Amino acid sequence: MLRQWHARYGDLITVRMTGFGTGVYVVDPDAIKELFTGDQSDLRAGEANSFMEPVLGPHSVLVLDGAEHLRQRKLLLPPFQGSRVAAFREVIRDVAEREIASWRPGTQLVLRERMRSLTFEVICRAVFGVTQPDRVERLRERLVAVIDSSPIFMLASAARADLGPLSPGGRFMQRLRAADALLYEEIRRRRNEPDLEERTDVLSLLLSARDEQGQGMTDAELRDELFTMLGAGHETTATGLAFAFELLLRNPRVLARLREELERGEDDSYLDAVVKETLRLRPVIDAAERTLTVPRTIAGWELPAGVKVYPAIALVHLREDLYPRAQEFRPERFVEDGAESYSWLPFGGGIRRCARACRDGRGAARRSSSC
Repeated sequence: MLRQWHARYGDLITVRMTGFGTGVYVVDPDAIKELFTGDQSDLRAGEANSFMEPVLGPHSVLVLDGAEHLRQRKLLLPPFQGSRVAAFREVIRDVAEREIASWRPGTQLVLRERMRSLTFEVICRAVFGVTQPDRVERLRERLVAVIDSSPIFMLASAARADLGPLSPGGRFMQRLRAADALLYEEIRRRRNEPDLEERTDVLSLLLSARDEQGQGMTDAELRDELFTMLGAGHETTATGLAFAFELLLRNPRVLARLREELERGEDDSYLDAVVKETLRLRPVIDAAERTLTVPRTIAGWELPAGVKVYPAIALVHLREDLYPRAQEFRPERFVEDGAESYSWLPFGGGIRRCARACRDGRGAARRSSSC
């Protein structure tokens, strides 16, 4: 439908959606660049994510705006600097090798479920700093039970009403309380670790982070950010990985070249291009969102306050003037030219760009999800 609207109406598309109000999809990269790099004071992204607050919590970087968002984001950035994220490669490799070693010829796999299992364990080890199998399984059982709950519990406050242990809201709140108890237990355990300063997992680094006033995160803030990292990094990364398998298996030429390049072991530029092309052709979200608090001119159109502006990630990625033969899976397009900042947007942009979309030495954005 988005493609049909773009073909009919052009680079700005007004859409009225029940429950979400009036929104405008923006498909012009120059207008998106202006939106992401200009004055951000009249834009609100946290409002769009406020429906997730019952699960992520009021301190989540996803639901905050303004000064509170900037403070929380600054506290979150240090653990996701390039050198620190590079140290997680061994963790990821170990988890991936053990996962694939469990696969057997002739067995049918639901790839996205296997990728969810893999990404959850990576997050447990790299973000939570939990490696003991029994603790990983406890976290998986309690946290995934909340993540897999119906979205209705976030969208409708009435659905969350705790009318007893047998009511839907009661069962949901029971799952949420059990997950919270385990997260707070892990936070308390980590605060008391004697080797906290030497640890490199994200939770330990966040416990050491301080804002400009020298204040660290409270347990409640840490709980909300841990849940956010799981919610934003678990499903999204698993989906991206599953799509990578799907695209590679449907394009044997690309798969053969990728195998050859990896066997040579000279560099990972083609692997990097495969990741970029996967996220171009199969972005995990179709658009970012900003709510205008004052009128603003975008691509020559005066938009009133209250309108939601959607930088249209999926549509920009399919522009033929940016990506010739845009519907084809051709990682070669990224091998030499790289990705332009405002024509390749899987991680969003501006001050809401995902903290974990880290950069390598060539300035190539790596991976994760849009905050």
